[in-house]
Amino acid sequence: MSETKETICLSFPPDVSNQPVVCNLARIYGLTFNILKARISPKQEGQMTIEIIGERDQCRQGLRYLRDHGVSITPVAHKIRRIEKSCVHCGMCTALCPTKSLRMDVATREVLFLREKCSVCGLCTSLCPVKAMVLETENGIWEALTEEA
Repeated sequence: MSETKETICLSFPPDVSNQPVVCNLARIYGLTFNILKARISPKQEGQMTIEIIGERDQCRQGLRYLRDHGVSITPVAHKIRRIEKSCVHCGMCTALCPTKSLRMDVATREVLFLREKCSVCGLCTSLCPVKAMVLETENGIWEALTEEA
């Protein structure tokens, strides 16, 4: 068995946003999920970015379950990377980072980048004055998870 981890964006129509479809990923398919970002619009449309972890076949079945319930799934096919030689450690990126994956080390006065906490929101890429924070394509396992068995 092969365990996998993938970050995906989910879009829920109004009639599904009040149902426990994400919780059912754990209950029915034995998957672990980490909610990175979530919101519901005034029209009750939901948006959620989650990290899904589990056996490849279970992930595939869980994604099929979500699609069958009207949830649109988009892979987060990007990751944030810092160009170390360009970073001047000004700290501007730390001000808006919602996950605190960018933070100032008070002892060294350097900006730390904790990639594992990053939700790939992209705020730092638009804020960085020297463009040291960049969005790059990631070759993930999305195709393998969405292939029909």
